[in-house]
Order: sequence, then C-alpha cells, then structure tokens
Amino acid sequence: MTSRTAELAEAKEDAEAASRAKSTFLANMSHEIRTPMNAVLGLAHLLLKDAREPKAQEQLGKLLDSGKHLLNIINNILDISKIEAGKLTLEAVEFSPAQIVDRAFSMLSERAASKGLQLVKEIDPALPGWLSGDALRLEQSLLNYIGNAIKFSEHGRITVRASASEDDGQTVLLRFEVADQGIGIAPEECAKLFHAFSQADDSTTRRFGGSGLGLVISRQLAQLMGGAVGVHSEPGVGSTFWFTVRLPKVTKPVLSQARPEGAQSMPEDVIAQRFGGSRVLLVEDDPISREVAEELLSLAGLSVDTAADGQAAVALVRDNDYALVLMDMQMPVMGGLDATRAIRRLPGKFALPILAMTANAFEEDRNACLAAGMNDHIGKPVDPDVLFATLFKWLERGA
Repeated sequence: MTSRTAELAEAKEDAEAASRAKSTFLANMSHEIRTPMNAVLGLAHLLLKDAREPKAQEQLGKLLDSGKHLLNIINNILDISKIEAGKLTLEAVEFSPAQIVDRAFSMLSERAASKGLQLVKEIDPALPGWLSGDALRLEQSLLNYIGNAIKFSEHGRITVRASASEDDGQTVLLRFEVADQGIGIAPEECAKLFHAFSQADDSTTRRFGGSGLGLVISRQLAQLMGGAVGVHSEPGVGSTFWFTVRLPKVTKPVLSQARPEGAQSMPEDVIAQRFGGSRVLLVEDDPISREVAEELLSLAGLSVDTAADGQAAVALVRDNDYALVLMDMQMPVMGGLDATRAIRRLPGKFALPILAMTANAFEEDRNACLAAGMNDHIGKPVDPDVLFATLFKWLERGA
C-alpha cells in the first residue's frame, strides 16, 4: 500500500512538472513569436497610413489581414493551453449584448460585402440592455461564428440573432445564433465539430483552411460561463451555429471606460488635440518594436524619449518629468518589472503612470506587471486602437 501511494505521488509530481514545463515553453514561444509579429503588423499599419496608390493600399491591407489571421491562430493555441491548465480567467464587467453584435458587424461587414454577402441582425426586444460578464470573450466567440459563416458562404445573407431566456430575476441565459445560407454540413459530420483540430471533413480543410480551434474555444468558453454550444445544418441549405451563457443582470450599468470626447475622429488625432507635446518615455530593447512604437506615439503628437533597458529608464525618470512611461518586460541589464519597482522608490514618482507594452501575454504576466507597480498592460503585437485608447485614459487621469 505504501509503495502504491509513493508511485501515485511520483506520478502526480511528474504530471505537474510536465504541465509547468509546457506552460514555460508556451510562454517563451509566445514571446518569441509576438515580438516579430509586432514589427510586421506595426510597420504594415504605418505604411498603410502613408500609402497613396490603390495597389499598394490593397497589398498592405492584405498583409495586415494575413498577419491578424496568423495572430488569431497563435491566440487560439494559447487559449487552448490556458483552458487545459485551468488558468483562463474570466472578467466580470458591465456590457450591452446589442453592442457586442454591433462591434462584430463593424469588424466583419467589409469582409462579408467583399463576397456579396448581407449581414443582418435580429435583436430580441426583450433582451436585457445590460449584463455582467466577459464581453471580450463573448465577442471572440461571436466573431468566430460570423467569420466561419462568411468563409463557408458564397451567396445569400448571414443572420445574427441575440436573445435571452430562463430569466430568474437575477440571471438570464443569453443566446447568440449565426445562421448562414452556405455549404451546410451533413448530420454525421456535425459530431466532429467543436473538437480540437477538427473540421467537417478533410476536403473542407483543404478547400477553406482552418484548424477548428475557434469552435473548440467557443465551446469551452460557453461551458465556463454556464452555457453550451450547438449547430443545426443541412447540406446545400446552410447552418445555424449557436451558443449560450448564463450571466447576471445589471440594473444600473457602470461603463468601465468613458468614450473620449470627439471619438468620431481618429484616436491619435484626439490625443494630439488634448495632449499634444506631452513628454513620454518608451522603454524597449528590440530596435524594430521601438521604431514602430515611436512612430505611433509621434502620430499622436507626443514627444518621445527612448531607453533600451530598464536601468537607463530609471535614470531618465529620475532626471526628467514624464506624462507616462511605456515599459517592456524582458530586457537586458534590467527588466521591466525591476525597473518599475525602482521607479516607484524614486521621490515623487509613485503616481507616474507606467504601462506595460510587452509580448508577455499570459494572465500571470499581466498580474506580475500590476504587482510590480505598473498601471496597465498592452499586449504585443500592439493594436494601435488599444494603444491610443489606453494612452488617452492615463493621460486624461494625469491631466
């Protein structure tokens, strides 16, 4: 009996060690992939802003789309690993279900129109105006469903429905459906969906591409939120994919981030109008990432000083006044976490906004940044809209 207990303990220890090794490997690979992807997407974005010839604009647009597609695959693989390890955390913020549909439409309407497809939304009038949950994860699942509908449709319309049922006074079962008039799926093939690395059949994979990870993640996210997923389909007629989640109702919504005044303008222009000339420090050791970030900050009318490591950053902060600091995590000489701790010990610098801008994208990385004294976290590859929104928030707080 003692021998069996020892064997079980050893097996458990080996399994935990393997899990830690996998997590470390994925974290390192994520960082190594995201750093060059930051350069690819960042430079493509900057070039597209300056491109004047239609052909150049078209090619750069395709480059951006392809880069974002690759990034989506990377994110899906990381999500799968986090879910398997039980490390995926869900946020609870107040959000509008109807606005999730609107945002999905704004992101995918151009892609649908390029194939002659019509996007239609049907919002149940009884749908609560506000709920509490992880809006970004819900949006992720809805974008995956709509993206698949566009990919597998050649004509007709795609209808997105949002409704709620099973209202117990405190929670509701929120349901999203995406119905298309695409190729459809045979009943015997539907069972293969929502499983890792699966599509309906090999010929579909060869013709349309894709790993099938998006559907797996949608299923696991729905289950984490007390819901389920499913599909009704008929070959040659179309498919309806759905998912449900159980979420608390919100009677008095609190918006997590106010929309900047003048937000109909380009976000970088809004920052330039309100905070143009503000001095910021960019701490980044990768030369191309530094070039991209410096260009983006300059577009927003900010005056940019740079440092290639944390030690140099601490010296610059000690001797100068900055509106905020953008800090990488992994750098030679002194990393971003140690640099932040050192800055917080400097006289008069405790309230200086320090924003992580890093390829370390796991939840534990974000938590480590906050624990070290940073105020916010921007992941690489840097989404310019996310960067400008975060800059606006912290510049406004310091105004």
